[in-house]
Amino acid sequence: MKIDMYSYAENFIVEDEALVNARSRGAEVGAQDVSVGTGSFLRHLAHTISAQSVVEVGTGAGVGSIWILRGMIESGTLTSIDDEAEHANIARTAFAEAGIAPARFRLITNPMMEVLGKLTDRAYDLVVLRHDPEDLSFSIEQAHRILRSGGVLVIDAFFGDGKVPDPAQRDARTIALREAGKNIRLDSSQWISTLINVGDGLLLATKL
Repeated sequence: MKIDMYSYAENFIVEDEALVNARSRGAEVGAQDVSVGTGSFLRHLAHTISAQSVVEVGTGAGVGSIWILRGMIESGTLTSIDDEAEHANIARTAFAEAGIAPARFRLITNPMMEVLGKLTDRAYDLVVLRHDPEDLSFSIEQAHRILRSGGVLVIDAFFGDGKVPDPAQRDARTIALREAGKNIRLDSSQWISTLINVGDGLLLATKL
């Protein structure tokens, strides 16, 4: 019998009631939330780098946000940006159910391109991008500006529903993801990068 190692890894950590409820609310409104494996990886990453200040673009129902907050130091603050007010509302409910104090997060529903440009230089430990990939070039540039040296950029769902590795796929979204990955990989003066096969793919890049 062949063992499905991907499914085993994705379900290695079991979500609690707060996360299950958040995921269910997200499904009802069509929010794009992280897989269990992706969430547990982000929690581990936030803990490993002792993240204190994190920016997340794409709040969804708050599933990924909760995973990240649980890995950050206790005094850490998450800034989560999503242009859908409904997402912010259900994420706030999820945070309350998870016992996360309001002082530990700020939910912003202004357009991402307006918000990122106003954040402070070299002030963040981790930036997680989970949004329209056609805006990735701008987001990556801003992420590099706001990350401290040694800070980490994560592009979630980098495989683009499995299309990015397939050269026959040439839609705008897929091309944007490919180009973003190529640019980061080749820019060895600013980033050291790797690609992780978890969820729909995670591209990680550490700021040099």
